[in-house]
Amino acid sequence: MISKNIEGKLNSGLIRKMFEEGNRLKAIYGKENVYDFSIGNPDLEPPVEVIQALKDLTASPTAGMHGYMSNNGYLSTRTAVAEQLSSNCAVKIDPDSICMTVGAAGAMNAVFRAVLDPGEEVILLAPFFMEYVNYIDNHAGKAVIVPTEKDTFLPDMDAIKAAITPKTKAIVINSPNNPSGVLYPASVLFSINDLLKAQDHVIHVISDEPYRDLVYDGLQIPSAFDYIDNLIVCFSWSKSLSLPGERIGYTAVSPRHEDYDILCKAIVFSNRILGSVNAPALFQRVIEKSINAKVDVFNYENRRNMLYDVVTRAGFSCKKPDGALYLFVKSPEDDMVFCEKCAKHNLLLVPGSAFHCPGYFRLAFCVSEDTIIRSEKAFTAVGREYGLID
Repeated sequence: MISKNIEGKLNSGLIRKMFEEGNRLKAIYGKENVYDFSIGNPDLEPPVEVIQALKDLTASPTAGMHGYMSNNGYLSTRTAVAEQLSSNCAVKIDPDSICMTVGAAGAMNAVFRAVLDPGEEVILLAPFFMEYVNYIDNHAGKAVIVPTEKDTFLPDMDAIKAAITPKTKAIVINSPNNPSGVLYPASVLFSINDLLKAQDHVIHVISDEPYRDLVYDGLQIPSAFDYIDNLIVCFSWSKSLSLPGERIGYTAVSPRHEDYDILCKAIVFSNRILGSVNAPALFQRVIEKSINAKVDVFNYENRRNMLYDVVTRAGFSCKKPDGALYLFVKSPEDDMVFCEKCAKHNLLLVPGSAFHCPGYFRLAFCVSEDTIIRSEKAFTAVGREYGLID
């Protein structure tokens, strides 16, 4: 027999379920006739700097390039990361505050392992990436789900305050947000810090930032380091460099954190004992050489605009996202039922219930422009079925 805990979760992955349904429909109707917006898998190729770094490293290998390393990663890579972070905020980030990890998921698991004792609570702001709950459960913590403000999806400070208990150990923030695309302004970060600093014990702020470099309309994302004291950043280059399959990321602890010294050590230790041990050696070197590269953000912005226009012309309502790779659209009925009906039109969407925010559905716009254009007939047909358009 397997773990009862795991057995109860085996069928809980709604995004993957829709992704697999897409594969089934493509086999029946042809790839060009299925409009799969289910999964945020970046389809742009990595920037030329990344490709060149790979070529250089494989053409001119150095002795020990694939060997063991310090548990927090190569010092030269951590220095490059610390310098980049420092250049974008008002505090100086030290390389020793950085731990290279197997993506943002590895980073978050290392952080939860480092800070949680059994039964301690982590506040999650709905809507949120559904795997957060599993990551917390991995380390015997308890997820406490707090709704955000209606329609704006910004944190509700009164609701957060009401959810805090003596067992509250951390809160997770995610900006730009998956699935809403909302960007938290500096005033929100400042308010979160004020609220938590007024409590009688340390509450860590875990900022999950894989979409930090995907911001649109000329907006600037405020650095959480400038506004939050007890901050731990988790980052991945999956989106900014189109490297989701390479699983490369890091944690960074703010120098203003009250538990800075022991927390940095605890995260490194936890990263080691979780089994992944280190971030991949080769891609640490790649990142070091291409630290300031970025995918074509304008390309994603253009696709966002195209899909937003398609969806709103079909009568649906949503806030145009500030960043990330998703539209979060109001559902005309129960979101689970709605997404099932859309699948009959070969439209693959993810219900908002997957993100603990029923009444909406998520569309990933990191798909081809051709897919977006061809999907309009399906969205229009669905909109007419629901009386959203004539």
